[in-house]
Amino acid sequence: MPVPDAPSPGALPGSDPSGGPARPSHLDPAIAARLRRTSDGLLAAVVRQYGSTEVLMLAWMDDEALHRTLTTGRATYWSRSRGEYWVKGATSGHHQYVRAVALDCDGDALLVDVDQVGPACHTGRRTCFHNNLPVTGVSGERQARS
Repeated sequence: MPVPDAPSPGALPGSDPSGGPARPSHLDPAIAARLRRTSDGLLAAVVRQYGSTEVLMLAWMDDEALHRTLTTGRATYWSRSRGEYWVKGATSGHHQYVRAVALDCDGDALLVDVDQVGPACHTGRRTCFHNNLPVTGVSGERQARS
């Protein structure tokens, strides 16, 4: 069984050193021009439950995955481990219906608001962020700004 998100040979063909898309895409050129991709042509997609602040998962999109997400209303991602597109819920039934997508100020990350059906995490949990780490460096209350 492959390790989730482990690099696999040939998974990211033809990465463009200029920061452009690594794979062919139908994404609107005006949107594509605003994106700042990783060297392998990807953007981080932070996925949260629509209407709340609950963060469900982090996934990766390239230009074509973003195009498919925007035009179908179904969350579509690039699997770094499998080297292919995947529509969330296509095999599990745990669909993500996209309600909004926002690009961050640097153009290198997306915030995807979804209506999540069932768990978002492949472990069967509601969210992938269930492993809390201890914060020991807190030195006091946050001071109010005047």
